[in-house]
Amino acid sequence: MLSKFQNHIASRFSFLEDKKLFLAVSGGLDSMVLLHLLKQLPYEIAVLHCNFQLRGLESFGDQKFIEDYCDQNKIPVFITQFDTEAFAKDYKLSTQVAARELRYSWFYELLESENFDYILTAHHADDNLETFIINLTRGTGLDGLTGIPEQNDKIIRPLLPFSRDEILQYAQENKIEWREDSSNASNKYLRNKIRHDLVPVLKEINPNFLNAFQKTQSFLQESQEMVEDASIMIYQQVAKEVGDDIHFDLKQLKKLPNYKSYLYQWLHEFGFIAWNDIYDLAEGQSGKQVFSDGFRLLKNRDTFILSPISEASEEEKYEINESDTDVNFPLNLKLCQVDDITIDSNKAIFVDAEKIQFPLVLRKWNEGDVFLPFGMNGKSKKVSKLFKDEKLSLIEKEKTWILCSDNQIVWIVGIRQDERFKIENTTNKILKIELQ
Repeated sequence: MLSKFQNHIASRFSFLEDKKLFLAVSGGLDSMVLLHLLKQLPYEIAVLHCNFQLRGLESFGDQKFIEDYCDQNKIPVFITQFDTEAFAKDYKLSTQVAARELRYSWFYELLESENFDYILTAHHADDNLETFIINLTRGTGLDGLTGIPEQNDKIIRPLLPFSRDEILQYAQENKIEWREDSSNASNKYLRNKIRHDLVPVLKEINPNFLNAFQKTQSFLQESQEMVEDASIMIYQQVAKEVGDDIHFDLKQLKKLPNYKSYLYQWLHEFGFIAWNDIYDLAEGQSGKQVFSDGFRLLKNRDTFILSPISEASEEEKYEINESDTDVNFPLNLKLCQVDDITIDSNKAIFVDAEKIQFPLVLRKWNEGDVFLPFGMNGKSKKVSKLFKDEKLSLIEKEKTWILCSDNQIVWIVGIRQDERFKIENTTNKILKIELQ
């Protein structure tokens, strides 16, 4: 196995040469074999161990076992302890998810603080099979069937081609000691039920089932790569990135017979799970929305607009004092006195400085806002009506700021100036307000 492992590393992870590697070691069979293998190769390694304090004295026994092993073999070791159950309760997570969050957060902190390059974990072929079955039982797309990736950012899993039986045989042949996790014997967790009850039946049906599964997964991974290539090509044809938003041309997209598959491919990474609602949205009325935890998808006529959910409050207000010449938040504005007017876009307005009362206020628009549009001879208009005339989407409306003087609208920023503050023949001071 050592030779096979060494060849695998050289073939798939040649970039690890001369890199500093952390090994995530629980003390169990898999991670102790990985440690034994890496210890024989010319890499600079250190051990990471998390004590999740979930199994009482047994957890501290694992910690002591690893400390002693690393001390005897002169391997640097980093150990931390977590109150996993309290963390899970505070953040309303399952124990397994909480442990994962804590573990990987600590891993990445150490990568930075200790100036290491990668973290190696001991996931193997049987873990991959179990993950495949878990995803299959829950319902998943193609990406959920391609299994555990060999590399995910700084996390590398060099034992994925090896079965649990191979790892056990190597441990026995090399008299490697390890700790048994008592929770692995329980069917409390779904993964254990699959490991103990389902996988043995599959292997009984076909003794070479694991090899067959690995071949199948290799084909699935190749198919996934084809899907990603096609997804990128179509994305370039129908999507346009506008600031923090992404606009999808529904007319173009719906010409494809399988456009829903592309929507899934693009949107699932933004946390969307209500796929039927999204597919209905494509045929629904303009203005309808679907939300994920951090994003929303809005239908605006023949466009889908994907945008982050803003945390800004409608009551949010920012003052601009008379001495301010540059405003950097929430918008970039420049204020200065000028001698003449050069109107060439909606990005700047020119107002009578003596009509302005400081501090000016920047705020979001409110339903019921009324102003006197410049050039309409004093006729009032609702801001909402202006938005409708300008065919602004709901997201564009929410992003619009209003500049006010003494509760009167001076400028719907970037769209329309108010008549009351315009330059006249009697104007002595001209103030230019420009959106940068």
